Amino acid sequence: MTSDFAHSDLTILPAGPPKGLRERLVALDCRVFESVAARHWPGADPFLPKLSRSANHGVLWFTTAAAMAASRTPRGRRAAARGAASLAVASAMVNTFGKRSVRRARPLLDSVPLIRQLHRQPITTSFPSGHSASAAAFATGVAFESRALGAVVAPVAAAVALSRVYTGVHFPSDVLAGAALGAGAAYAVRGLVPSRAQLPPPGRPRAEVPALPAGEGLVVVVNARAGSAARSAAPLRDALPLAEFVEAEPADLTAELEKAAARARALGVCGGDGSVNAAAAVALRHRLPLAVLPGGTLNHFAYDLGVEDPRDLARAVTEGDAVAVDVGRFSSDNGADGVFLNTFSLGVYPDLVRERDRWAHRIGTWSAQVLAATRVVRAKRRPMHAELGGTKRPLWMLFAGNGLYHRMGLAPGRRYDLADGLLDIRIAHGGRGPGLRLLAAAIAGPLSRSPVHAAVRVRRLRVSGIEPGADLAYDGEVAPVGSELMLEKLPEALHVYRPLSL
Repeated sequence: MTSDFAHSDLTILPAGPPKGLRERLVALDCRVFESVAARHWPGADPFLPKLSRSANHGVLWFTTAAAMAASRTPRGRRAAARGAASLAVASAMVNTFGKRSVRRARPLLDSVPLIRQLHRQPITTSFPSGHSASAAAFATGVAFESRALGAVVAPVAAAVALSRVYTGVHFPSDVLAGAALGAGAAYAVRGLVPSRAQLPPPGRPRAEVPALPAGEGLVVVVNARAGSAARSAAPLRDALPLAEFVEAEPADLTAELEKAAARARALGVCGGDGSVNAAAAVALRHRLPLAVLPGGTLNHFAYDLGVEDPRDLARAVTEGDAVAVDVGRFSSDNGADGVFLNTFSLGVYPDLVRERDRWAHRIGTWSAQVLAATRVVRAKRRPMHAELGGTKRPLWMLFAGNGLYHRMGLAPGRRYDLADGLLDIRIAHGGRGPGLRLLAAAIAGPLSRSPVHAAVRVRRLRVSGIEPGADLAYDGEVAPVGSELMLEKLPEALHVYRPLSL
């Protein structure tokens, strides 16, 4: 009786003044920490400390990103790049102001079994957990590009976050705050560089093309010198065993495409945008459907089309799924004529591209673009003069896109509709302060909306009075132009294999 009465007295007597919300949250945080310390999970003692150490300095995640990139699939490479970028942003946020905003001491290790404790204890403040931020940022970034890869990475990220409490180096609230910060960093990166899932579905009309079971009747010409053409073509060979594959040197590419078109029911090409341009011209002449597999340094047409994976292309060829796309065409009075699937440009843009490509691998594309414009200005280049709409004016560049280009954040310009029937014309005028105008045009990029650009959408455009010695560029190729130039659109002229379910 005495014992029961005493116990009852202890339970109803107040322990002290009422606690505020902050004190209650801190007390809950400590109770959860102590509960984790007292709990034993089979196999966790030897595993979680090692997993926690493997994530030091992001080593675990960068190794995972390297493995994804080594898969050689566009989706894997994008997931690796986005995950690594999100991790870098999260790490910068934690180390710059996160750790300095709340100087919280690390938990006491008295209740944590020695076998779980890290050999080297962190010396930074406890809030927030940098490991948890990196794990959440990487997993979220990967999931934005590939749900399948995200589902594989997410449990590992959660285990890393749990390990920080299990080993006694963080309170649970440190981990939750770090994870929230990491996920926020991934969303911030997606705001600057949108993922493919954010792009609207393509609006392209379906085309009637022959279904080629196992690829029978398909002849694929592979550019032997294109960046990853040989690697990209290998899975397509396996998926379409009856298709014929021909490797060609760049100098022989057009000739091999013509030979292939003479015996094919459908023409295929594996290479970059220049190779695809050559194949499209041949396919148009022979009225053949085209199968495009990206395998070069630049693959804008294939990516805008939505074809990245050889398995997707193989399925489209086998089932006879295709879309009709527009083709841009140019002709000049000097005999230069051709087609373009992506872009056409006139003026100093070919020089800018050459200079940009020279430096891009060293300092990054955007910085190289600015440097290229600066070098062109320092070379005392002047705007070319040409007549548009009956008025002669100075032009730094004239850009024509085969379809409307959109910019979202810092991502490269993309087209959502390859059959809109219009040319996307952007013009950077000369005018006052030509050097500043060129720099502004280079920084903004010809695909963006800018005060230094005039923009219009038309079906055709005539340019006359072009100064001698000017060059034109189309889909990465450069050629001299005469004094007169005509640009026009060939609506839905080319039929291209593409899975309709994408």
